[in-house]
Amino acid sequence: MASTSDFKNGLVLNLDGQLWTITEFQHVKPGKGPAFVRTTLKNVLSGKVVDKTFNAGVKVETATVDKRDMTYLYKDGSEFVFMDGDTYDQIHIPAETVGSAADYLLENQEALVAQNEGVVLYVELPASVELVVSHTEPGLQGDRSTGGTKPATLETGAEIAVPLFLNTGDKIKVDTRDGRYLGRVNS
Repeated sequence: MASTSDFKNGLVLNLDGQLWTITEFQHVKPGKGPAFVRTTLKNVLSGKVVDKTFNAGVKVETATVDKRDMTYLYKDGSEFVFMDGDTYDQIHIPAETVGSAADYLLENQEALVAQNEGVVLYVELPASVELVVSHTEPGLQGDRSTGGTKPATLETGAEIAVPLFLNTGDKIKVDTRDGRYLGRVNS
């Protein structure tokens, strides 16, 4: 249990059997009436964002979320197998839980796996990853300054928009949150 005075960003609350992360909070003390805490909560599983107000001093049930760095090993059917680097335990995570992170996941890549009471809540990748372009139409001379984009398939199978001057085999940096091209990596 936690009081509203214990609220901080990242704290996970258990409200009506669902887990919510505090993304923003503000203590408000109006001139008239009791103080309260205005929060913005994000559902851990669905990603839904809601605003909720708590009276000051009220007790709220918290959830313990165990976040561990794990290494992605391989895909087994519709499940992804991760290994804990400390205990060498392997866990199978369903594709629905991995979600869009699967588009940027390479074997032996580190990821943050969040669990609550043995249930995997989500998999979080670093903000950006370096991947090789496995296929794209060849660039033409003079394409460098036009600012246009073309589709490219990455080594993970994901498809993103890249600048016209990139070629198959180029290593690029990709934002894992929205799939944006961030730049070319010189190897």
